[in-house]
Amino acid sequence: MILQEDIGSIMTHKLYIETVGCQMNMLDSEMVVASLRKRGYELTDNTKDADTILFNTCSVRKHAEDKIYSALGRLRLEKNRHPHKVIGVLGCMAQKDQKLIFDKAPYVDLVVGPGQLQQVPDLIDEARNQPGQYTALSLERTAGNLESIKRSHETFDPMRDPTMRPTPFQAYLRIQIGCDKFCTYCIVPMTRGPEQGRSPDIIVDEARVLADQGCKEITLLGQTVNSYRYRDEKGETRLSDLLLRLHDIEGIERLKFVTSYPKDMTDDLLQVIRDMPKLSKYLHVPAQSGSNEVLKRMKRGYTVEDYREMMSRIRETIPGAAVSSDFIVGFCGETEEEFQLTCELVEECRFKNSFIFKYSERPGTKSETRMIDDIPDDIKKRRNNELLAIQNRISEEDNHPFLGETVQVLVEGPSKLGAKNDTGQDVLQLTGRTQCDRIVVFEGNRRQIGQMLAVGIYEVTPFTLMGTVLTEHVQGDVLQIGL
Repeated sequence: MILQEDIGSIMTHKLYIETVGCQMNMLDSEMVVASLRKRGYELTDNTKDADTILFNTCSVRKHAEDKIYSALGRLRLEKNRHPHKVIGVLGCMAQKDQKLIFDKAPYVDLVVGPGQLQQVPDLIDEARNQPGQYTALSLERTAGNLESIKRSHETFDPMRDPTMRPTPFQAYLRIQIGCDKFCTYCIVPMTRGPEQGRSPDIIVDEARVLADQGCKEITLLGQTVNSYRYRDEKGETRLSDLLLRLHDIEGIERLKFVTSYPKDMTDDLLQVIRDMPKLSKYLHVPAQSGSNEVLKRMKRGYTVEDYREMMSRIRETIPGAAVSSDFIVGFCGETEEEFQLTCELVEECRFKNSFIFKYSERPGTKSETRMIDDIPDDIKKRRNNELLAIQNRISEEDNHPFLGETVQVLVEGPSKLGAKNDTGQDVLQLTGRTQCDRIVVFEGNRRQIGQMLAVGIYEVTPFTLMGTVLTEHVQGDVLQIGL
């Protein structure tokens, strides 16, 4: 006999979810968890305790896919011992590899693309009640008319789970899905579909909900986020227009957006960043290469001269703004001279930081089908290390002006850096970011998490500013640079 009070515990499921890749994937996982919590799921960090195991995947680099296939391989025996467990592969790798996942790991139950994540709860129920292999995938880019393809890539955003966010005070908000740039090395236009801007009214409503939940910082997400456009009977909304609406929401103290496309860095957007105090003076704008010939082979759609002109407008419009970038080294046919042009661009632009990657051939991309991955791995590694060394030196040099200055920091939580006081006792180190996205570490207490604090900087490294929280009295005697 089952008592009424036992039903809740019987219906509770344990969910393990692992997320690989970009901020968009992190947001997707948050929404999947939110939808499953409504059906009684609890999170666990151990696959052995879970009756549902999900992997939200990335296909941008081979390493990310290898990691997931290795994780699936380790679950083979677990699934044999406990066939009731449901294993699902979600996201970009699911959309790209599709039935190949079942071929490599036939004990997987679900393969679900990023446009079908709203179906995950129902698909899990089906797989649990009637074991089999279930798929939910978007249409290929050539499989129908544009509108039907777009609809097949639509996502569900209102479902949110605060426990899945970077911190309780920070949240991601998707304003755009898909990409129409078709860079030759990139699989994203195929896995996430055509570029689509979400309705600004829906975005603003969602931001208000996040603010009511205690979020102080919102990061807007899009594959090329500054390309955002939304047209309806009211007219066209650009990213600058959207930012002005979001800026007025009470409770939101900081707004960011990633990742930007160089050709769409318009003057109206830069002026809004300059004039609106809540907007972070930080831009992430991938350059990918300093060689026009490499950019042409990548089909990036701009020249090095275009990128330099954009950087000049950023520096003129927003003095002190921090810019970070992405670079791919060892792309098909990259000569030593072309690589040196990339080094020169990094020296010239003096990025806050750069994310540097060795070229990884992606099946289904134009570079994979039409070009030869002809740069040996040892040369890719050497170029990666050389460019990283240049960037690290620049980052440290450009952090030095912060010594002795005061910065405003949104406190995110405990730092991974350990510290001891003069008596050898452990002290709590907190971490946060400045208005220009620099990481600051300082001694503090847990009550300060989520606050905006003034911190005086006394030491710098290429990646971190070390500081001390200042009292109002001390702040009055210190020149504050506000970054």
